[in-house]
Amino acid sequence: MTEMRNTRYIAQTHTGLVRKANEDSILALPDHEIWLVSDGMGGHDAGDYASRLIADMVATIPQGLDPASKMHALRDAIHGAHRAIQAEAASRGGATIGATVAALVVSSGHFLCLWAGDSRIYRLRAGHIELLTTDHSAVAEYVLAGKMSWDEADQHPQSNAITRAVGIDGGLTLDKVRGETAHGDRFLICSDGLTKYATFSMLEEALSNTPLETLGDRLIQTALTGGGADNISVIVVDVL
Repeated sequence: MTEMRNTRYIAQTHTGLVRKANEDSILALPDHEIWLVSDGMGGHDAGDYASRLIADMVATIPQGLDPASKMHALRDAIHGAHRAIQAEAASRGGATIGATVAALVVSSGHFLCLWAGDSRIYRLRAGHIELLTTDHSAVAEYVLAGKMSWDEADQHPQSNAITRAVGIDGGLTLDKVRGETAHGDRFLICSDGLTKYATFSMLEEALSNTPLETLGDRLIQTALTGGGADNISVIVVDVL
C-alpha cells in the first residue's frame, strides 16, 4: 500500500490458475496521479508485448503537467502504443496483437477515465458501487439495450468477444468519463479476470468492508476461488 498526495493505492496482478503467462500489465504513477490496467490479447509474447508497451508508453509522460495537458499526454501515449502495436503485428505477418486499457487520473478534485476494451473502472461512493466504464464487447450491447445485467453478461459465452482494443483494426477511439471526486471515493481498476468471478454485490461488499492493505489479496482470492481461468489484475485508489 502506498500513500501519495491525496490518494492511497494498492496495485496487484496474478497469473491465475490456468494461464502459463501473465498477459496483464499494471501501472501505478502516483506522482502523475495516473493508474492503469491493460489486458493483452494475441497469445503469449504478443499479449505480453501489447499490454507492457501501453504501460511503458504511459510511463514516459512527463511530471508536472496541468490536468488538461495530462489528459492529452495520456491519450497521445495510448495512441502511440496503438500505432506501435500495429507495426509489430504487421512485422509478424499480420498477427492479431492488441490489449485493453483502462486508465484513471485523479487530480485536483476531479477524476478521468479513459478506456478501450473490457477492462473496467468502478467507483464505490457512500457504500454504493457504480461501473464508470462501459465494456466494448458484443454482449455489452445486450446490457445497454436492457436485455441483461452486467453480471449476466459476464457469464455469457461471448463475454470475451471484445469489439475495441489498442492495436486492433484501423483507428483507435478511446471512451472518456470525467467528474468530481468526493472524500472517501474508492476506485477499482481491474481486468476481466476478476469480473468473470465477482458480481457487483460481491465487489460492493469487498470494497465497502475491507481495509486497503488487504483488499488486493481479497479480490484476487475471489477470482482464484471462482476458478482463476484468466490473469487477474486489480488497482484500488482511495481518495483521502
